[in-house]
Amino acid sequence: MPKPVHYPRTLTDWLKQLDSQLLPASINSQQTLRRALADSNRSMRELADLMQGCPALALSVLREANRKSSGLSEQTESLEAAISRLGIKRTEDLLNALPALPEQELPKALRQIQLISQHASHQANGLFAGRLARLWQEVHWGSLLFLAPIWTLLAAHPELFEVWEQRVLVKGEAASKVEQELLGVPLLKLCLTLSEQWHLPEWVIQGYRLLVSDRRLLVKALHIARDNEHPLHQQQILDADSNLRRWLTQPANSILLANGLALSAHYAWNSPHSLRWQRLTGLFLQLPLDNVQQLLHQNAVSSARQMPATDLWHPAEALLWPWQARHLNATVEQPKPAVVSEWRQQCAQLLAQPSAFTNVLQLTACANQAIQACGMQRVLILLADRNHTRLIAQQQSGLDKAAASLSLDPQQSQVLRRLLSAPAQLKLSPANIAQFSAMLPGSLKSLFPSEHLLIRSIASNNRVVMLIFADQGGRALSDASVQGFGKTVQCIERALASFANRGR
Repeated sequence: MPKPVHYPRTLTDWLKQLDSQLLPASINSQQTLRRALADSNRSMRELADLMQGCPALALSVLREANRKSSGLSEQTESLEAAISRLGIKRTEDLLNALPALPEQELPKALRQIQLISQHASHQANGLFAGRLARLWQEVHWGSLLFLAPIWTLLAAHPELFEVWEQRVLVKGEAASKVEQELLGVPLLKLCLTLSEQWHLPEWVIQGYRLLVSDRRLLVKALHIARDNEHPLHQQQILDADSNLRRWLTQPANSILLANGLALSAHYAWNSPHSLRWQRLTGLFLQLPLDNVQQLLHQNAVSSARQMPATDLWHPAEALLWPWQARHLNATVEQPKPAVVSEWRQQCAQLLAQPSAFTNVLQLTACANQAIQACGMQRVLILLADRNHTRLIAQQQSGLDKAAASLSLDPQQSQVLRRLLSAPAQLKLSPANIAQFSAMLPGSLKSLFPSEHLLIRSIASNNRVVMLIFADQGGRALSDASVQGFGKTVQCIERALASFANRGR
């Protein structure tokens, strides 16, 4: 059985892990850049342009150039200026420090998010660079590096990308809920803190500050942008709100728009999220929605042509498909199958007469293995003290290491009190999760971040002595799985009775 992944749960722990995370680069891009840096005929502009194909180095160079230890108060916003500040030798050292792997051995999730960043940069150049000619460097590099904190997150934990695709894009779950369950902290707050710590371009930091602490301006603008067919009415509303009009015209918004467009297009051009960003871009550029969409599609095609053919998804491919088609579909993951032979072996041990166990720890360990063998992936067994004033973790599998030291006061939870009063089983599902979730301790909910959970209390000599929590990794529980769990619990009940009577 694969070991469960344990993620940090606090902002401090995430910062510690991600700040030291090195981004890998492909061997080919590293060799190309090494030759370019050794070529004295290359200008800083040419070197900066080449580094777009190696986002890991672009981030490393900009971070190094803007470190406080550099002794320079002015922060550089462009890669060209960053290379000039560091010099060729230091830039080459940073390149050599990057882990180098063949292209196909780099985490696919990391390559995909970097492609989204490159697409965002291309959209920003096509939509805004001409209008903001004097600020094209800020537009270009800010849009490319906006998602850099997520690059490091996916370099450390690439499996999170598919979870985000499925739960947020395909199933439409609230991003904040998914982030809290997976990371323990809001993703945008993590991105903001990393951006500030790394001294990323100011426009990047402004974008995250807006999303974290000042979203009312964005919400107002999105509301106005919906009325895209009446530009005069939109302008009248903006004229009446000078603060909103001033914010909307800020050039820094261009990189937020470009990344919103690229991220939402990753799923579908005509999704609700994508249409919101398209309308907002129309309001920013004072263009009709049709014109904005035409520009977006042209920029996407141009972006795809400039990128080599890979196994990654580029939104330009969807322009060739039927409009309602999706490249992302809900995945149907099969629950862990019941291992019948192992289950029978564990149940036989539980049912042995006289009891095969010399202590409670042995009994609960066998019970844990039997529950897993019947198809459950995450299991927690809690033992109650004599007066039902405490529940102590005795066995766990598939859970965060914090489960091993879990201790609960059942008086703080109506559900736990009910389960301790008499043997009972509670099956949580989307139909009743709202009713019961608020009555469960937060530490339990964080261990089982799902809407599908089985909870069972077991008695011995007419007193509840054990609570079992089990699920199949958050997936829906089939009738067969629930029946298998019920049969296993019956074996555990008989094992407890036999164990209690072993000395008589």
